[in-house]
Amino acid sequence: MTFLKIDTSEKKNYLDLLLIADESEKMIDLYLSRGDMYALEEDGKTLCVCVVTDEGEGMLEIKNIAVSPEAQGRGYGRRMIEYVEEQYRGKYSCLQVGTGDSPLTIPFYEKCGFVRSHVIPNFFTDNYDHPIVECGVTLVDMVYLRKDL
Repeated sequence: MTFLKIDTSEKKNYLDLLLIADESEKMIDLYLSRGDMYALEEDGKTLCVCVVTDEGEGMLEIKNIAVSPEAQGRGYGRRMIEYVEEQYRGKYSCLQVGTGDSPLTIPFYEKCGFVRSHVIPNFFTDNYDHPIVECGVTLVDMVYLRKDL
């Protein structure tokens, strides 16, 4: 298993994976150029990608984390979060992530040590041109979770 930092000129090569976690290329473009991107590879295959951004005042944010469908449920997402924490510990005080109030994602982040912080009402309905549905739940609000680094 290898972690790679992805060069800016190569980030769009991972768009198919990024679209698993964020269905809008337009939204991805808003953070992709200003974020650091990492890939987890094994046996020549990219299994997980993650984009993190500096949000100021010691806050680092996971903007996108996606695991390839064939590798989901095998701990790669958790390993990526642990890797990001190692890379930025001591440089940032807090890691946050915003996600929909989904029975798939909220428990994952809570198992990784994140706790609920705040909510941005109507984020998904205001920023996407179509309903975003995850595990049968139509996402409306953005739920932010945080973890000290």
